[in-house]
Amino acid sequence: MGHSAAVWDYRAATEITKDWNGIDQIVLRTPQGTSARVSLHGAQVTSWRNEQGEELLFTSSKAIFKAPKAIRGGIPMCFPQFGNCGSLELHGFAKNRMWAIDDNPPPLPANDSNGKSFVDLLLKSSEEDLKCWPHSFEFRLRVSLTTDGDLSLISRVRNINGKPFSFSFAYHTYLLVSDISSMMQFKLLLLYEVDRVYLSSPNIIAVLDHERKRTYVIRKEGLPDVAVWNPWEKKSKSMVDFGDEEYKHMLCVDGAVIEKPVNLKPGEEWTGRLQLSVVPSSFCSERLGLERSGL
Repeated sequence: MGHSAAVWDYRAATEITKDWNGIDQIVLRTPQGTSARVSLHGAQVTSWRNEQGEELLFTSSKAIFKAPKAIRGGIPMCFPQFGNCGSLELHGFAKNRMWAIDDNPPPLPANDSNGKSFVDLLLKSSEEDLKCWPHSFEFRLRVSLTTDGDLSLISRVRNINGKPFSFSFAYHTYLLVSDISSMMQFKLLLLYEVDRVYLSSPNIIAVLDHERKRTYVIRKEGLPDVAVWNPWEKKSKSMVDFGDEEYKHMLCVDGAVIEKPVNLKPGEEWTGRLQLSVVPSSFCSERLGLERSGL
């Protein structure tokens, strides 16, 4: 591209476009050629591509890119409820709302800004939200690409209510894989439907894609649990926004807060971080720090 990392203008590399439904989306790029797309519909990352232009996140060919339906794929935000463990719709309402670009967010540490292409998004509780979940909040999300092409998401939820509230949360991350039957995750081959929650899990998770000889590395902070999901054949055929055979090429691995919900007093703020990277599978466990994390 003719730019070095030292002179690369990251703000100039951030572009706002529209998808085919006319919804704004933000495109992030790095000088090495990696990119990410973030929709204002649900603040959802819908694409993450490496230097070769290869897609790394799964999105169903039958996904519905039209509010209020959540997009099947990418990285939906599950807030303020994970799954159906409460009175709200499945995985909460944040993934179905229209977010705004936050032009003046509270500062983050310098290492969360320097040398990165990023966008800040904001969701505030609406009158509609307060009817089903009577708590006032501000949810800020920063999505960024590092110079190495890593995808980073930082969520900050602040209680602007007059009373405490609690919530569960997950980054519902759809990884694109070559063949689910050859995937290795938590030292298990996946050969059938899986819908599991691993409590108090390590902060570094590796997902091995043997056919492509690459490993997804998931690093997380403030997210003690991990949810793993693949619908397999039978359930895939029952979902209108999911192809019958697409289960073969996806795996959801979610950094999450499930067992012990976050409790916020008025004025308090919670932060949850997720960083995704891809490395050759020839990388050894010691180099990733996975032996110490017990994976």
